[in-house]
Amino acid sequence: MQAQTILGFDYGTKSIGIAIGQAITASASPLMSIKAVDGIPNWDEIAKLLAEWQPDLVVVGLPLNMDGTEQDITQRARKFANRINGRFGVKVATQDERLTTADAKARLFELGGFKALTKGQVDAVSAVLIVESYFENQFGD
Repeated sequence: MQAQTILGFDYGTKSIGIAIGQAITASASPLMSIKAVDGIPNWDEIAKLLAEWQPDLVVVGLPLNMDGTEQDITQRARKFANRINGRFGVKVATQDERLTTADAKARLFELGGFKALTKGQVDAVSAVLIVESYFENQFGD
């Protein structure tokens, strides 16, 4: 069965952006950003989000170097994805997110200029782009 509702995470060591996506429209909307302490979120917040949205799939962005090689943060994002799967038993996929932060900033700037560029919004819009690029990979152009 095709995943219907997808919760997307833009993992970071200080902040984790979150978006909700629908497979039917292959689009996503920013939800929020949650704080992380050295990459560790408040797992209760994650549990609440999963309970509220009941996603069929969680997609975590994998921050790779531009040449596709992994960096320290890539391993940490992978570990975060594995923890979500292990703790909550929800299906998890990872998605290359090489250009999402730059794209998120460009998209927010189009919507509202510099004042729109708060860190939390950038992270949440990055999560939207992670979900949307996941859909593109699933359904092709």
